[in-house]
Amino acid sequence: MSTLPSCPKCQSEYTYQDGDMFICPDCAHEWSALAPVEAAAEARVWKDAHGNVLQDGDSVTLIKDLKIKGSSSVVKVGTKVKNIRLIDGDHDIDCKIDGFGPMQLKTEFVKKA
Repeated sequence: MSTLPSCPKCQSEYTYQDGDMFICPDCAHEWSALAPVEAAAEARVWKDAHGNVLQDGDSVTLIKDLKIKGSSSVVKVGTKVKNIRLIDGDHDIDCKIDGFGPMQLKTEFVKKA
């Protein structure tokens, strides 16, 4: 039975200790064995292209034409997206755009409406 803590980044249970550091082999996250685990798992803050803090349920506007991968369609600049949901990952926003359907966007291409 392992007494090592789970990774605060990916919650993997396969961590190991190297000196004063814990290391996660799954995501390569390293954290100090001396620091509290809660400090490593800080709350994430999402910001739009202009530095405004975003929250779930906000409305945003696109600041750039975005090509849809696998399609010849383009979501035009100025398109308003309502009721966004913030997620972790490469694309930060999960939303539904009228006329295009469900989609994920990056926060660097939107501004808070």
